[in-house]
Amino acid sequence: MWDPSTYLAFADHRSRPFFDLLARVPADAPRRVADLGCGPGNLTETLAARWPGAVVEALDSSPEMVAAARDRGIAAEVGDVREWNPSADTDVVVSNAVLQWVPAHEQLLVRWVKQLAPGAWLAVQVPGNFAAASHVRVRELAADPRWHDRLAPVVLREDDAVRDPVEYADLLADAGCSVDAWETTYLHALTGEDPVPRWVTGTALRPIRSTLDEPEWAQFRAELAPRLRADYPARADGTTWFPFRRVFVVARVPD
Repeated sequence: MWDPSTYLAFADHRSRPFFDLLARVPADAPRRVADLGCGPGNLTETLAARWPGAVVEALDSSPEMVAAARDRGIAAEVGDVREWNPSADTDVVVSNAVLQWVPAHEQLLVRWVKQLAPGAWLAVQVPGNFAAASHVRVRELAADPRWHDRLAPVVLREDDAVRDPVEYADLLADAGCSVDAWETTYLHALTGEDPVPRWVTGTALRPIRSTLDEPEWAQFRAELAPRLRADYPARADGTTWFPFRRVFVVARVPD
C-alpha cells in the first residue's frame, strides 16, 4: 500500500522536478495528455490547468492513489504502465518518478515513441539517487539474514533501476526523436523528526512496507532510522540537508 498522505508530506519538494520537466515541453494545444503514475493527482491538476482544452488521462498502479486523485476530480484509473498504450490523439505523455519501478522500461519508452502520433511529446523524470546513502543503507539492512529472503527481490538496486541522461538520449535519438536530457541534484532542506526516514517511507520503502507485517515493518524502520540519522545529521537549526539526484528526458516524436 502506498499512503497518499505519506507521499504528500513532502509535496513541495517532490513537485519541483515535475515542474522543471514540464517547463521543457512546449506543446501548445495538445488533444490528450496522459499522466502515467499520477499518484494522488495533485500534479495532474496542473496539467489540466495548463492545457484546459486537452483530455487529461491519468493512470496509477495504486488503488489508494487513484482514490485520492478521484477525490480531486481527476478521472484516474488503476492500471499498469507496462500495459498502457496511447490513444491516437495523445500528444503529451508524462511519467514522473514512476519508471524506476519498471524493469526494462527502456523498451517501454521505445514502444511508446513508435505508437505516438507525429509531433507528440514524451516527458520522463526518474530519481537517480540509488547510490546515495538513503538507498545504500536500505539495501544493507535488507541484506541482513533476518530480512534477505523476502526483501532482496523487492529492493531497488543501483545497477538496474535507471540510466544516465546520455543513455536515455541515445535510446530515444536512435528511435528518431529529438531529445533534451539532463540531470539535476536538488538539495532539499528537510525539517522535523527523522525527515529522511519519513521521506523514503513514502517512496523507496514502499515495496518493503507492503512485504512486511506491522511488527516487522516497525522493527525494520527502527533499525534503519539511526543509520540514516548518522548519514544525514540535523543542523543546529533543525534543518537536514538531503541531496537528491534526478534524471530528466524530453523527447519529441518526429513529424
